[in-house]
Amino acid sequence: MHPRFHTAFSELSATLQSALLPYLDAPDFPAMFTAEQAEAIRQRSGLDDDALAFALLPLAAACSLTPISHFHVGAIARGQSGNLYFGANMEFSGAPMQQTVHAEQCAVTHAWLRGEAALASITVNYTPCGHCRQFMNELNSGASLQIRLPGRAPATLADYLPDAFGPKDLDIATLLMDQVDHGYQLALTEPLAQAALAAANQSHAPYSHAHSGVALEAEDGTLYAGRYAENAAFNPSLPPLQAALILLNVSGGDCLKIRRAVLAEPQGAIFSQWDATRATLAALGCQQVSRVAF
Repeated sequence: MHPRFHTAFSELSATLQSALLPYLDAPDFPAMFTAEQAEAIRQRSGLDDDALAFALLPLAAACSLTPISHFHVGAIARGQSGNLYFGANMEFSGAPMQQTVHAEQCAVTHAWLRGEAALASITVNYTPCGHCRQFMNELNSGASLQIRLPGRAPATLADYLPDAFGPKDLDIATLLMDQVDHGYQLALTEPLAQAALAAANQSHAPYSHAHSGVALEAEDGTLYAGRYAENAAFNPSLPPLQAALILLNVSGGDCLKIRRAVLAEPQGAIFSQWDATRATLAALGCQQVSRVAF
């Protein structure tokens, strides 16, 4: 079991510990449970969908990186597939606060990067802030997304974000988590650059069309790729680097031990992710950053 889970795991009921241990003890636990695994855990623990999601929040929060706030937030995203995805807030010392990732953003992006097609609900241990409510409003599950909070009645995103501004107001038909392939091609042979380009091809940027992707090489050689997730309100947009860092972190990697990184983005885009990507990676101790343009 990854050391970050030890404390939270020790505070769970013995029944739930027994149900979770076969999965958490796997050396490559991906901070998610498939629908089949979730059903097996429910059967062994006696918990229903919502109770299990609430019970898993401390484990999700254990994935948080909080060198600035020391405030740990966990989130569990339930896909329409039945899969459960961990999310946690992430902060980076030396980088501007705008580069932080909120737990809800983390869980949503984690599910997206794992191939989930849509979300049914998100469970979080603190009320979603306005930033996260707007970010989730970009999803293809839209205002019907179920929001679960401890001690509160179930509600929808529409309840938390009434009279919302979103993609529909700008006549956008392709929404976040819809499957896309933008078809950009480059003659690339290096796997890290190929991964960055593949991520750019699946990014969500219907407003700027500045599709972009970032691929990271971790200390053990594993590659993690993230896609840009743009928002109708612009500011809640999640850069591709943060998406890649989400996948690296929830997978048990160390964001301070990145060997190399590649950004893929359009040559003539209306804006570039290059400066922010390079600066944030420098704050994380990674200086070997390159860019491929299509």
